[in-house]
Amino acid sequence: MSGGAAAPGGTASGRGAAAEALALLERRGQTLAVAESLTGGLVAAELTAVDGASRSFRGSVTAYATELKHRLLGVDAALLAERGAVDPEVARQMARGVRRALGADWGVATTGVAGPTPQDGQPVGTVHVAVAGPSGRMAGAAHRFEGDRAGIRAHSVRAAVKLLLSELIATAGAQDTEQYGGI
Repeated sequence: MSGGAAAPGGTASGRGAAAEALALLERRGQTLAVAESLTGGLVAAELTAVDGASRSFRGSVTAYATELKHRLLGVDAALLAERGAVDPEVARQMARGVRRALGADWGVATTGVAGPTPQDGQPVGTVHVAVAGPSGRMAGAAHRFEGDRAGIRAHSVRAAVKLLLSELIATAGAQDTEQYGGI
């Protein structure tokens, strides 16, 4: 788990992580959808604050209530009953589910506990983010952020966008590698 204050996303060109991710998606002709729980729409807001986001961003589902994670995103009901919503596999299933539900190439998901009290036996600051990509590609990250509710949510947004950008760079094609120095 990572913790503490995460630095705002920045990459080789100096633009923010959201702008970089959207630029890569647009260059590839790919699309993105977001499933959010604890961030309550903040990841979508971060992405849509970027000029031209509509060229790649399809939309989002804010599934704050646990049963909506199952009903709208297809998260396994038995998993939710057994482990609760604050779980790495729940985040992965949310990312796959929003990708499928909104017809996107990539899906990003956030789930966790922003506080002020623990949830599902997990302490405040526990956050799971996941990215589902084309051809079944999947990545996830677990975090333990400190701070107040607003701070935890802000860290979660940065973590989700950073993971997306990392996955996009990891799958870079020839046209992308020039910009990122031969990654």
